[in-house]
Amino acid sequence: MAQKKMVEDITSMDEDFAKWYTDICKKAELVEYTSVKGCMVIRPYGYAIWENIQKILDSMFKATGHENVCMPMFIPESLLQKEKDHVEGFAPECAWVTVGGSEPLEERLCVRPTSETLFCEHFKNVVQSYRDLPKLYNQWVSVVRWEKTTRPFLRSREFLWQEGHTLHATAEEAIEETEKMLNVYTEFCQKELAIPVVQGMKTESDKFAGAERTYCIEALMHDGKALQAGTSHYFGDGFAKAFEIQYSDKENKLVYPHQTSWGMTTRLIGAIIMTHGDNNGLVLPPAVAPIQVIVVPVAQHKEGVLEKANEICDRLKKICRAKIDASNNTPGWKFAEYEMKGVPIRLEIGPKDIENNQCVIVTRHNREKTFVSLDELEAMIPQKLEEVRNGIYNAALENRERRTYICNTLDEITKSLEENGDGFVKAMWCGDEACEDKVKDVTGVGSRCIPLEQEQLSDTCVCCGKPAKHMLYWGKAY
Repeated sequence: MAQKKMVEDITSMDEDFAKWYTDICKKAELVEYTSVKGCMVIRPYGYAIWENIQKILDSMFKATGHENVCMPMFIPESLLQKEKDHVEGFAPECAWVTVGGSEPLEERLCVRPTSETLFCEHFKNVVQSYRDLPKLYNQWVSVVRWEKTTRPFLRSREFLWQEGHTLHATAEEAIEETEKMLNVYTEFCQKELAIPVVQGMKTESDKFAGAERTYCIEALMHDGKALQAGTSHYFGDGFAKAFEIQYSDKENKLVYPHQTSWGMTTRLIGAIIMTHGDNNGLVLPPAVAPIQVIVVPVAQHKEGVLEKANEICDRLKKICRAKIDASNNTPGWKFAEYEMKGVPIRLEIGPKDIENNQCVIVTRHNREKTFVSLDELEAMIPQKLEEVRNGIYNAALENRERRTYICNTLDEITKSLEENGDGFVKAMWCGDEACEDKVKDVTGVGSRCIPLEQEQLSDTCVCCGKPAKHMLYWGKAY
């Protein structure tokens, strides 16, 4: 049977970006659709990426003193109702269980969309004294949100995530925690995923339901649309009061603690695809790539080639995630296969290479070929992996800078987007929600965040001309 070159099946991102994205999700064997609308099977290769994300993030959480716990999947309706803003914010997305076995339930149960209420119930039971604080918890679970429009990784009805939930004696400690975790997320995205992000705070209308402040990191995709990559919320004592969580302070007075929550999800895999991918498939950051180096024997039927390729692979396994493809497929088919899967480095070894005690190394992001002595492999591979990471980070940063427009009027926003395509718009804002809404209605771009690094672009609001309070990032978003 004739071999099929997989890359022929990818729609060009310039032709149809949405189709290009779903083509990669399917052709790179990351996901498969299911009979449950809006839910996906995360296939082994896709799940391996998530496992690497999870492993790195989990170590970062533990290094900052957090412990993992696991809360129930179901939330009684009466428990969910205790925080008014919170329940109103999630009500449209809740899935409900009303029957257990064959018996109607006395009280319907919400399938966990997020776990603030469950953590509050637990905190009330285990925190009595200032000596019990802080509580620094995280959990790795799935959640369900009944989305109307779904897309693999970016928006599905069930998805995987981590959610951190912490309890502190003072507002200052809780705010410090909220900002610390935002910095953890920023470091992870920029260093490990090679995705540059903007740190900021959501506007009042866009913050998490029940939060006093919502911090976020925003990334810009290939097509100029924004993607929220992570959020960190400061709750103040609102949840504590709603759930009657109190503890005895050092003066033996009953006081309310202060709370935070923060989360990242499998949409990070979507962010990786749309930040780094190209028309040949995935381009994976080395830190989370399931295979960092693929060894491809060339003319493997010739004496000694497979043996040498296996020997090299065994050496590399001591320093990275390496794999050999000794299948009967042609080298060209293998090249296309592992380009599709985004493997950072391809190592080719054939008879002539063996004679010359060398191999060919090809870096995925730029297809650059380098001849490397077999004696120098252990030194060269880490260097090349870092080269890939730096290369894709710089390309993503260049894309963001090129697609960031400074505008002082609504007409300038419209003109910039029409002439240059989607991107981040930096513009001043008076702080009035009506102006925030009007910008979106007129130009099509909504507020993404109030960046922590502020710039004074002008003195007046881009919408109403009144004195400006903040510089905002605006954009279309996934």
